[in-house]
Amino acid sequence: MRRLLAGLSLAALLAAAPALAENRALIVGVSEYPNLEERFWLKGPENDARLIAEYLTSAAPVPFAPGNVIVLADGVEGGAEPTLAAIRAAFARLVAEVRPGDFVYVHFSGHGSQAPELVAGSELNGLDQIFLPRDVGKWDKAVGAVENALVDDEVGAFVAALRARGADVWVVFDSCHSATATRGVEDEEVRAREVLPAALGIPEEALEVATSRSIGDAVGAALDDPRARAEAPVGGAELAPGAGGGAGEGSLIAFFAAQTTEVTPEMRMPPGRPERIAHGVFTYTLFEVLAEYPGITYAQLAQEVLRRYAVRNLARTTPIFEGDLDGQVFGADGGGRVAQWPASREGEALTIPAGTLHGIGEGTILAILPSAADGLEAALGYAEVTRADTFGATATPVAHDGTAAVRVADLPRGVVLRQVSAGVDFTLAVALPAEGGAAAEAMRAAARLIAAGELAGPRVRFVEAGEAADIRLAVIAGSARPDAIWLLPGAGLVDAGQLAATPSVGTAGRSVEDLAAIVAENLRSMARATNLLKLGASVAGAGGVAGGVDVDLLLRPAGGRDIAPLDLASVPRLVPGDTVYARIENRLELAVDVNVLYIGADYSITHMWAGQLQPGELLSQQGLFRVSDTGFGRDRIVVVLTPARRQGMVENLAFLGQPELELTRDADAPALPPFAALLGEAGFGVTTRAAVPFADAVEGPAPAILQIDLDTVPAG
Repeated sequence: MRRLLAGLSLAALLAAAPALAENRALIVGVSEYPNLEERFWLKGPENDARLIAEYLTSAAPVPFAPGNVIVLADGVEGGAEPTLAAIRAAFARLVAEVRPGDFVYVHFSGHGSQAPELVAGSELNGLDQIFLPRDVGKWDKAVGAVENALVDDEVGAFVAALRARGADVWVVFDSCHSATATRGVEDEEVRAREVLPAALGIPEEALEVATSRSIGDAVGAALDDPRARAEAPVGGAELAPGAGGGAGEGSLIAFFAAQTTEVTPEMRMPPGRPERIAHGVFTYTLFEVLAEYPGITYAQLAQEVLRRYAVRNLARTTPIFEGDLDGQVFGADGGGRVAQWPASREGEALTIPAGTLHGIGEGTILAILPSAADGLEAALGYAEVTRADTFGATATPVAHDGTAAVRVADLPRGVVLRQVSAGVDFTLAVALPAEGGAAAEAMRAAARLIAAGELAGPRVRFVEAGEAADIRLAVIAGSARPDAIWLLPGAGLVDAGQLAATPSVGTAGRSVEDLAAIVAENLRSMARATNLLKLGASVAGAGGVAGGVDVDLLLRPAGGRDIAPLDLASVPRLVPGDTVYARIENRLELAVDVNVLYIGADYSITHMWAGQLQPGELLSQQGLFRVSDTGFGRDRIVVVLTPARRQGMVENLAFLGQPELELTRDADAPALPPFAALLGEAGFGVTTRAAVPFADAVEGPAPAILQIDLDTVPAG
């Protein structure tokens, strides 16, 4: 045997050994479209491509060799132009090179749209979803297609070919495919990744013919169920995880920034940082979470992306997540948040390979530890971050927590910096409407009164129209209320269909003092609801109580008797009459107080229930609420978990309750009676816009804060 082995060359041995699995990626970012008007050009996709490529090759929990990362992005050094031919060639290369067990990440950033289906009967609505390469052209009537568009069927075929060769595939689309955005602010801060079919020259009659022959009617009542999951914008059946089901076929995970009836924005990220640059909101948020929690599952990643959308009030879109979401991202080993990094000396400062993408910013305090395994009690000193970019930061030793500042030269080699401060900024940044017009000038005058008298509280800060903000005050000339001040999300965009559920305050016939009082009241309520979510952000993923208490929601449909779990990796849809229950299990060796609150899309906060779970106790089918028919939109359930105090009363957060905002406030709108307003201010409001608490809630189970997003929609 030894003689046989000695006679074999190393090359022969390597050839005989099974090939190691490799990680590969295709990143497509299209910013400029020479064949379209410049108003449709974007700025974020090239930045998305750079960020993703750098993350995969330097910071991902699994290695991506630079040679295995294909970048097709205009404006990116070393990247090829993202034309249709280049995208097809890149997919063909991947299909030729992948082997069983390989992992392939595919990312598209740019514009999407819709066009009449090329294969009759292949789409539920008769329309293909298309991604627009750099060389996309206009509608060609002779062939019934948009020139050089990448059709969802073709993407599905490429993905199927990769999976057929045994590769696991994760596809991410950060693009819009339909809808119409309402803009409350025109500036360089925000752009919608939206090209409507008309801009591609697709005749309205062609769209009407395609939708009229769609197969929607053939699939029956299932499509009419308001609870049905939102349709994925690309691929439909072609990208459906598990389609084909062949032996040895690789898995598929698919993430979409928005459903087909929504618009996804790009804006300068991260919010509030002076060095921010344009990115797709979905792309940046996705990789921000991955940078902070590299070992999480796809489901955890999806839920954290949704939570950050809510905390920052970035966009009112509904990302879609499909596939086996219980697996670890990139197939990496599981793990919690990474909040410590090896430090390198740089003169009198220390540098770490983590930055704004990891939640590190100027002013962040880091403990200096001898090694990664040491506890905080072993800290040699502390350092404060003085500079941070996307993937790196510089910190200088400072006096902190009674400890004097150390000298970098005195530190041993191999020190680690661990984040110890996770400051929560409870300030509500409110962007003023652009100058010009009576309504805008009235609001600016009202803002000066609010700021001077602190009517909205000390944590409301007004900024100019083009600056980063949590809330944007805007005048929408083409709306049904052109004289009103609209309170828009931070992106300044809402889909046209969402405008009716967006708060606004009329200015006609109203004094500046009255306008200031009403807007301040609304901002106070919005700040309370938003800050509750921000507080949850500060402890998300920190372990402790959250890691030992399981919280699941169960649904009993209106008129039904069966109770089934809700899929919380996506955003469940509920209709009036649906009843939601909680299943909570305490797997810890200590008692836990539990509070459940309901935050409405109208910023109402309803305290649903509070109680205590003893070690090992399971609370099954605790009734929480029944959906009412008084309003609809994106609501959130917040579960607050706190270790129970010894011999203490159960923590009860009912004082956090507040009534909903009025959607429209006109000059003749009656004021709340003083006593009712006082009750609301004191936290006794119990009415929520889309849900009512169970009156017969029993005693039972309320530092972790869990957030669950829900959509409430009409029954018909």
